[in-house]
Amino acid sequence: MAQDVAILDFGSEKITVLIGERGVNNTINIIGMGECNYDGFSDGMWHQPDQLGIAVGMAISNAETNSRTKIRHLFIGVPGEFCSSVCKKVDLSLNKKRKITDLDVDALHEQGNTFKLNSDMMLINSQPIYYTIDDGRRLMQPVGLTSSRLGGFISYIFAETSFIDFVDKIMSEVGIESVEYVCSMLAETLFLFSDIERDRWVVLIDVGCSTTNVVVARGDGILCMNSFSRGGGFISADLATAFEIPFSLAESLKRKIVLSLNVGDDDVYKVSTSRDSTASFPAKEVNAIATERIKSIAKTIEECLSNCKYEFPDYIPYHITGGGLCYMRGARDCMSKFLGKPLQIVAPSLPQFTRPHLSSSLGLLDMVLNRQAAPAKKKGFFSRLFGGEK
Repeated sequence: MAQDVAILDFGSEKITVLIGERGVNNTINIIGMGECNYDGFSDGMWHQPDQLGIAVGMAISNAETNSRTKIRHLFIGVPGEFCSSVCKKVDLSLNKKRKITDLDVDALHEQGNTFKLNSDMMLINSQPIYYTIDDGRRLMQPVGLTSSRLGGFISYIFAETSFIDFVDKIMSEVGIESVEYVCSMLAETLFLFSDIERDRWVVLIDVGCSTTNVVVARGDGILCMNSFSRGGGFISADLATAFEIPFSLAESLKRKIVLSLNVGDDDVYKVSTSRDSTASFPAKEVNAIATERIKSIAKTIEECLSNCKYEFPDYIPYHITGGGLCYMRGARDCMSKFLGKPLQIVAPSLPQFTRPHLSSSLGLLDMVLNRQAAPAKKKGFFSRLFGGEK
């Protein structure tokens, strides 16, 4: 029986811990799951850092109880707000024409790692946009081919050292013996799109409750990654302010919104306020508030993409995932209109887990399980993909 693994995913409003194993036909069997709501983060800062350890401990404990197992080693997803990426061309002479080995690929990645003196950032992932050999071909798997040189365009992803140090301390306090870190957006991108799709470029937009991540990817790597602190929860906040209602009631109102309806002046959304009473809100005004917030998010997404120095084809569609907007009826079409691009909702394709808000957690688990299942001769790829064990 395959060894089960555990991941922890920091969402913008919820911490999720999954324990799983690889099932038949490359499916994922979830053995245990634990969740805990918390105050999240914005602009690269925790909202209530002194409470984070309690929330992490509760999520881990819930997963352990649910699975009847003890988590000793944990793979931790680093949110996009605490990550950055750098791509660079690297070239390695093999001295003579011979077959390329995994060790050669490892040496190429290490040669490009010239970032070791930056104490503020820690390298957690390294993977190719593409490799090249002496006949000029671009490819994703050079091992076994004959060449006198090996080159590549390599994506290096870093996590803020302050994030690593803070989370390391929490994990030690809750009894986790060792941890490894991986970029959540990288895991999500590799999980949601096939090799063929990524070779044609991918633009992925993950809109959460209070954070949006924008990624341009190709091959096995991320070319550009940007984050900003706005998401679907800001619609609820706007509604709470406009109608002077509690945030919880505004959240319930947001779930009623249908932006695809052509509402009139007399149309209302009714929301239960207690067992026997409801409150009514003018649908036209509610839709206008939600639309304006989506327009604001779309504008910032455009700014993120315009800041990407790598020009990607204009014809590729954009993809959206996460729980911030995907469940709001009509939000995708509204966002697509403001972006001026086709926008497709993407979610895990696993039975019973086809929910956009699970993209990040399941992406992390899938990446770790792939690492576990890799033959010994291919372990080099995963040692590059993951940061060092701590």
